[in-house]
Amino acid sequence: MQDWLWMTAADLGRAIAAGEIDPEALTETYLAAIAGHEHGASVYARLTEARARAEAAAAAERARAGRRLSLLDGVPVSWKDLFDTAGVATESGTALLKGRVPARDAEVLRNASAAGLVCLGKTHMSEFAFSGLGLNPMTATPPCVNGDGAVPGGSSSGAATSLAYGLAAGAIGSDTGGSVRIPAAWNDVVGLKTSHGRVSTEGVVPLVPSFDSVGPLARTVEDAALLLAALEGRKPVDLRGASLAGRRFAVLRTVAMDGVREAPKAAFRSAVERLRGAGALVEPVEVPEVTEAMALSGILFAPEAYGIWGELIETAPEKMFAPILERFRSGREASASALIVAGTVLKRCKAAYWQAVAGYDAVLMPTAANLPPDHERLLSDEGYYVTENLLTLRNTRIGNLMGGCGLSLPTGVPSCGLQMLAPPMAEERLLRLGAAAERALG
Repeated sequence: MQDWLWMTAADLGRAIAAGEIDPEALTETYLAAIAGHEHGASVYARLTEARARAEAAAAAERARAGRRLSLLDGVPVSWKDLFDTAGVATESGTALLKGRVPARDAEVLRNASAAGLVCLGKTHMSEFAFSGLGLNPMTATPPCVNGDGAVPGGSSSGAATSLAYGLAAGAIGSDTGGSVRIPAAWNDVVGLKTSHGRVSTEGVVPLVPSFDSVGPLARTVEDAALLLAALEGRKPVDLRGASLAGRRFAVLRTVAMDGVREAPKAAFRSAVERLRGAGALVEPVEVPEVTEAMALSGILFAPEAYGIWGELIETAPEKMFAPILERFRSGREASASALIVAGTVLKRCKAAYWQAVAGYDAVLMPTAANLPPDHERLLSDEGYYVTENLLTLRNTRIGNLMGGCGLSLPTGVPSCGLQMLAPPMAEERLLRLGAAAERALG
C-alpha cells in the first residue's frame, strides 16, 4: 500500500477502474501517511477526514457498480487553504482570518467533487498568498523536499510538498505571480498556471483579482491535465501523439536570463538541448516591452491587494509577518491615475509581446532564477530576504503580466524547473507540448 503514495493520480485511477485498488483503502493509506509523517502538520493546516472517508466510500460504491464519474474518481488530493470548504475553516495562511468558516465549497471544489475526487484536507500557504518563498512564521512553513533548512516556495507551499512527500496524489493551488510554478519547481513536480479568467475563482480567497488564477500541481503532465478537467467540469485534453518534432520555441532573453544562478542556468541549458534532441527548434528572442512591463509590478499588485485587505490588516497588523505586512502597505498610497496609466502601458506591452512570439509554440525560461533560499537566514538577514524574494518570482511574474498560461516541468536537476509560457486560453496546446517535453526531459 505504501507504493500507492507514489503512484501518479492517473495510474491510481486506472487501478481503481481495474478493481486493483479500493478507494477507501487508498484514502486510509493517505490519511495514515499524513498522520504519521514528521512533516504532516507543517504540510497540512487541517485534514477533512470525515469528508474524505465519505467521498471515498461513495467512490468505492460507484467503482463496484461500474458508474465511475471520471478517471480520477476516488483519487485523494489536497487543497490550498484559500479554497472555501463548507463547514471547515479556510484561513488563507493568515492569523487575521483565523476561525473563518465558509458555508459552501468553492466552485472548483464542487466541480472536483462532482468528478469523484477525494478531498484530504487544506494545505499551508504564505499569508494571503502574497509571497513566492513559502516562508510563513505566523502559521507554518513546510520544508522543501530538496534541502534541510530550505524554504519550499510559495505561496502554494503545502500543495507542492503534499505531493513531494507522498501525502497526496494531486494538489490544487493558486497563482498570482508564480505561486503554483515556484513551489512546483523547487519540489520537483509539475505546476500549471492557468490563464487568468479561465478557471473559476468563486469561493477562492482573493489576493489580486486582476491576476489571480487557479492551477493544479501534479506528478506528471497527464495528471495536471486530468486535474484541470476536474476543476472545470470538462473532458481532459487528449495527450496521445504529442511530439516536439518541428515545434518552435523561443528562449526569452529579456529579463528572464539576467542573473540566473549557476545551477538553474545549467539545468535550463541541458533541458533546452534535450528538447532540441527531440526535434524542437529553439531560438533566442528579445522583447524590450517585457522590461517595461516588469517595472509596473509594484503599482499593479500591491495597491489592489491592499485595497481588498488593508482595512482588516490595520485592525491587527501585529498578526502579520513584517515583510508581508510591508509588502501590502507598499500599495496603500497609490493613486487612481497611476493605476490607470499602468494598466494602459501593460496593455500595450502585452500586445507587443504576443506579436513578437506569435511564430512560436511556447516561450522558454528557467522557472526560478535561484534555488530555494535558507529558512533561518531569511528570518535574520533582511538584505538576503529582499534579494531572494525579488529574484524568486521574477520569471514567473512575466507569465502573469503577459496574461498567458504557464507550465513548470522538472528538469531532473533538484529544484530546477523549466517554464513554458503559451498564449491566453491555450492550455490544451501547452499541455500537449508539456507531455512531449516531459518525455524528452526523462
